[in-house]
Amino acid sequence: MDLFANQVLLITGGSRGIGKAIVLLFASKGAHVAFTYLNSQDEASSLCDLVKNTYGVQCKAYESDASSFIQSEKLVKEVMDDFGAIDILINNAGVSDDNLLPRMSEKQWDRVMNTNVKSVFNVTRVVVKSVMRNKGGKIINITSIVGINGNLGQSNYATAKAGIIGFTKSIAQELHGRNVNVNAVAPGFIKTDMTSRVSPELTEKYRQATALKRLGSPEDVANVCCFLASNMASYVTGQVIVVDGGIHF
Repeated sequence: MDLFANQVLLITGGSRGIGKAIVLLFASKGAHVAFTYLNSQDEASSLCDLVKNTYGVQCKAYESDASSFIQSEKLVKEVMDDFGAIDILINNAGVSDDNLLPRMSEKQWDRVMNTNVKSVFNVTRVVVKSVMRNKGGKIINITSIVGINGNLGQSNYATAKAGIIGFTKSIAQELHGRNVNVNAVAPGFIKTDMTSRVSPELTEKYRQATALKRLGSPEDVANVCCFLASNMASYVTGQVIVVDGGIHF
């Protein structure tokens, strides 16, 4: 089904995990895909080949650091030159660098804030010009339930993800008259490279704490992004959609 036929998706952090699942799902629905990577060139190249060979759409990977203002401007210009437009933006780039507050270094704090929240400002600011010219578009920011509930040892990560929520709600108001929908998706415990570092005991605790008694998959998050990027969500903006399996502690 060509749900996104002839539309162009730009996603930051698209070479693995949640980003990779989004790239594959949107390509299967007819979208041309541009995505960024930072330290995973082999994975990015393999994913691009898979997308083009399997779905017959355009796909290009860009080595770019979304936390850099200059690189973000260069990225968007290159994507516009290569694809001609950006219809859907998904801000997915993110890292965690955990520590209890008394032990957290300034470097840990700045790394997480820059990668997780400054990157959203950097890329969105430039892409907005494209979607406004197109007289419509969709922007989706990947936040986290940690940004809603907080979490032990993750004050930097929680602050950054909460900042994304505030940014999402503000930009949704700024763009409400421009036919641009802006929403956020807040995953819970999703099985990715980032969460693979969690101990088996804590992983099982999270699984038991979900109403569905299973951990989330990257595809679970991708499916919600697909809905929000489609015309089925044309009356949804400024919202945070939680994808956590009904977790409760």
